[in-house]
Amino acid sequence: MKKLLMNQKLVITVFSVLIVGLALFALVPMVVALVMGPGVRTEPVNAENAEPATTDVNGEWTVAQGRPPNTSSVGFTFDEVLPGERTRTSGSTQDVSGAVTVEEGALTAGEIVVDLTNIVTDRDVRDENVRNKLLETHDYPEATFEITEPADLSEVPDDGTLGEVELTGELTIKGNTEEVVQPFQVLRDGELIIVSGDVVIDRNEYGVESPEMIAADIADEGEINIRVALSKGGQE
Repeated sequence: MKKLLMNQKLVITVFSVLIVGLALFALVPMVVALVMGPGVRTEPVNAENAEPATTDVNGEWTVAQGRPPNTSSVGFTFDEVLPGERTRTSGSTQDVSGAVTVEEGALTAGEIVVDLTNIVTDRDVRDENVRNKLLETHDYPEATFEITEPADLSEVPDDGTLGEVELTGELTIKGNTEEVVQPFQVLRDGELIIVSGDVVIDRNEYGVESPEMIAADIADEGEINIRVALSKGGQE
């Protein structure tokens, strides 16, 4: 009888170990997903429910909150390389301000300012690393994009469909400025103008270095993801 009880206990112990093992095996993908998440990406402009333009394109336009899914947002997307795995991660902020001037159908001046101190990903630890170690926001709290050459907007549709405009300007990150010549998507949606684009950059040109204490190896080339809503009142 005693031997039978011991055998039963052994069987129960073996089953318990197997159940725990299977549970841990099932949790591994979840843990990996939490650690290696894709971040919070600024997606391109969405023209699906856009309406025809309701205001003249000429005038002073200021950055507005916009309407989902086309709210103002600026962020980054870079590849991270960890032992045995390569993943793409993004961060973004909706703390965007600025203004542009349109005269006789041409964008003649403008500056967009991004508060980097509020940039977020999908992990608190990564947020701290991005803000404090990569972007050093205590010394460089803002990034800017300033228009340096006029851009023709006369061919941008006013019927709620997408157009494309090449913009030339200066992108400044961490006090380093580089010229950007980039096609952007432009959408006139009711009283709003939405400008969107993914600017490919080499982070080294902007002094964004990967500190040794960060486990992941960050790719040199990545994107600055831009989606900015503009209105003449700046309130929408």
